[in-house]
Amino acid sequence: MPKLRMGMVGGGEGAFIGRLHRMAAALDGEIELVCGAFSSDPDRSRRSGAALYLPPGRVYDDYRRMMADESALPAGERMQFVAIVTPNHSHFPVAEAALRAGFHVLSDKPATLNLQEALQLRDIVRETGLLYGLTHTYTGYPLVKEARARAAAGDLGSIRKVIVEYPQGWLADRQEDAGNKQAAWRLDPKLAGISSCIGDIGVHAANLAEYVTGLQISSVCADLTTFVPGRVLDDDGSILLRFDNGARGVLIASQVSVGEENALRIRVYGENGGLEWSQQEPNTLWLKWPDRPTQMLRTGAGYLSPLAAANTRTPGGHPEGYLEAFANLYLAFADRIRACEAGRPPAERGRDCPGIDEAIRGMTFIELAVAASASDVKWHQFPEY
Repeated sequence: MPKLRMGMVGGGEGAFIGRLHRMAAALDGEIELVCGAFSSDPDRSRRSGAALYLPPGRVYDDYRRMMADESALPAGERMQFVAIVTPNHSHFPVAEAALRAGFHVLSDKPATLNLQEALQLRDIVRETGLLYGLTHTYTGYPLVKEARARAAAGDLGSIRKVIVEYPQGWLADRQEDAGNKQAAWRLDPKLAGISSCIGDIGVHAANLAEYVTGLQISSVCADLTTFVPGRVLDDDGSILLRFDNGARGVLIASQVSVGEENALRIRVYGENGGLEWSQQEPNTLWLKWPDRPTQMLRTGAGYLSPLAAANTRTPGGHPEGYLEAFANLYLAFADRIRACEAGRPPAERGRDCPGIDEAIRGMTFIELAVAASASDVKWHQFPEY
């Protein structure tokens, strides 16, 4: 089959996440970048396209022109989906323009600037019948898949306790005043929305907790803080969780934990056993038992579940990391596109990619955490949409 043709909005020169998206998309040889509107600055977009060896006619000054011109191309030439790698404030308008022009969408998280936009986006996805994916990257790791499979199989018994944490230290001082563009937009409510810490990394932790356990957060009790003077948005948060099966949880997210990098970690405890996985040691999953030694599972081993195996590329002892996890989401989305355009169900290859439902839960979690932190009411119920 020919490669799937991808366009990109955002991710131009100097952008961090766009480069990672492009590497992940290209890793398995199923997707090629054919066009892009890489910056709101036309000159920067053109320079970025030239650096990526794209023909000048497929590098656009803005995303609206890109949607119009690409949709006018012959079906075998135009892009088939667009990756959105801009700051949060433009996720919704770009996704809406792409869907209404007939293109599938794979977006960076969080899905939109606010919950209302996410609900509108769901309506557009349903109306157009096109695909929407969201890059909650950490769900792509093979041993996160294994953790999910173990929980689903009942190995842990009924789940009682979930502890998930995501500490970083990069915003412990005023990076937004030091020319750090990544810091500046994440701390600007016009670009990031109502939260920095919870919107940027807390939502990853919440998504990971739901993905691994198969449970849904039903209510939260939150305490968000802004430690660095002069900031409007939170840079730290502690949240108590209740899940729909009665389990309890704790979620800790921080951008001011000095010395931490990306220390995402999850621990899940059931009535029969527990598990633990850390993003900074992603090729190891620990299983814990009351009556026998703790087990260490490793990526690439023959004893892993079909779900983990389907998301593993290399033999044991050859570490698979962040880019491979990212690529697993792109590969799953590519499977869905091929199936959609062929008019058949996706192949059952053990690949999955978060979609519009996860997008809405993520935005709901962010807004609920902010509201709960500002309220004297202890517990805030997770609404159903």
